[in-house]
Amino acid sequence: MSIVTSSFIPPQRTLMGPGPSDVDPRILTALAQPTIGHLDPLFVDLMDNTKKLLQFAFQTNNALTMPVSAPGSAGMEAVFVNLVEPGDKVIVCQNGVFGGRMQQNVERCGGQAIMVQDDWGCATDIHKLEETLKKHPDAKAVAFVHAETSTGVRNDAKALCALAKKYGCLTIVDAVTSLGGIELAVDEWQIDAIYSGTQKCLSCVPGLSPVSFSQTAIEVIKKRQSAVQSWFLDMDLVMGYWGQGTKRAYHHTAPVNSIYALHEALLILHAEGLQAAWQRHADKHQLLKVGLENLGLEFVVKQQDRLPQLNMVRIPDGVDDALVRQRLLNEFNLEIGAGLGVLAGKVWRIGLMGYGANTKNVDYCINALSQVLVKS
Repeated sequence: MSIVTSSFIPPQRTLMGPGPSDVDPRILTALAQPTIGHLDPLFVDLMDNTKKLLQFAFQTNNALTMPVSAPGSAGMEAVFVNLVEPGDKVIVCQNGVFGGRMQQNVERCGGQAIMVQDDWGCATDIHKLEETLKKHPDAKAVAFVHAETSTGVRNDAKALCALAKKYGCLTIVDAVTSLGGIELAVDEWQIDAIYSGTQKCLSCVPGLSPVSFSQTAIEVIKKRQSAVQSWFLDMDLVMGYWGQGTKRAYHHTAPVNSIYALHEALLILHAEGLQAAWQRHADKHQLLKVGLENLGLEFVVKQQDRLPQLNMVRIPDGVDDALVRQRLLNEFNLEIGAGLGVLAGKVWRIGLMGYGANTKNVDYCINALSQVLVKS
């Protein structure tokens, strides 16, 4: 096997798939700043400010709010391994790929996943959830995906959490694709544990997973009968490093430059304002919707349940899914996403996330698709 000895210089892509999204140049500049030690007092100050900015983004006062030093899937695992013990019942709402991953996490923790299933492309049926809660009064938690990346569905997090609380359950929410893109209010909606990713609507580089735990969740963790099965993701240990004060206990070497990048991404979100960011995603979605429908493409998800930042459309009959995506990438340096699971080969997923949610990207995507579809 020959070794390539030249530096890797990637092309300039336009990323309009399910993530990662286009990264703001300000964030790339932050990423390239000189590395300092992960226990340097200046870095500890940056950690504290990053935490405050995350609390703003999540709309929470939770003390246990921090970025896990790994991507969103690790954030998911961090939540489940800390809250779920062997024998615990967790009701998991699934209407796409990532609800299924929640189920796997529950079961790997030795818990029992009670599934509430809905068709992919449809929102979680709150009546089904209530029926399940009545059948399982001993359930410990309700878990669901706020913004299902595999389908472009928005689940009603506020209503689902209110129902879970009515029956005395913890609430566990996947916000990987929702943070910064649509309304999210952790404290107001009584979310006990939530995780996200940096590479979606925050327009940061992949590799970090913001998480937040309520005081109720912290008490559950403190009362565990068994040790958290993951040493690296044990929140009691991690908070020795991400806790308060200048003295920090060494836990792991934080990805220093990635924290620079996340800090910059959160500064950008703070400056724009949450409501303004949510509205921008909604406005650009409407522009994209008009353009896609003018090309004859049909949305799969009902309008009231659609995510503005992840748009799922049916592939027209006779059109080669892989060929279209290959031509978009090769001829236009444009990436859109394929369908997953039961939707593979049937849909395209077009992202409008963070820095990439702009008119230029919408126009470029519609123009490129119009040219490729004519020749398909």
